[in-house]
Amino acid sequence: MATVNPYLNFGGNCEEAFNFYRSVFDQDFLTLMRFKEVPPEYQMGGSHAEKIMHVALPLGRGTLLMGSDRPASMGPTTTGDNYAIAISTDSKEEATRLFNGLSAGGEVTMPLEEAFWGSYFGMLTDKFGIQWMVGYDYKS
Repeated sequence: MATVNPYLNFGGNCEEAFNFYRSVFDQDFLTLMRFKEVPPEYQMGGSHAEKIMHVALPLGRGTLLMGSDRPASMGPTTTGDNYAIAISTDSKEEATRLFNGLSAGGEVTMPLEEAFWGSYFGMLTDKFGIQWMVGYDYKS
């Protein structure tokens, strides 16, 4: 089975966003590369040199959250409402911790609570405009 890893593009604040995610998930970056670190023939120069070319943050069970700052030459970076990153946790406590961390400075769109389908579930948009679904499925 293939592994699916969400990849987020930012318009210049990737480092800020991923430092926030690192604090919420209590993980260290697997990779963090700036545009200035690429071979000379691929460098973009200018103000983009310090921006993030690629970052990878382990979330658990082989899943990585990845991202970069998208250079203006590649078109505008926009945040849409047609996606969400769904996290399934191993416990109700972990769901609460991640939900509270990710929602700090953001907006809760569905409070974390017992859902009619037998999960502890909630939804939010974080302070960077990324939508998250956090849940814990009770074992039967």
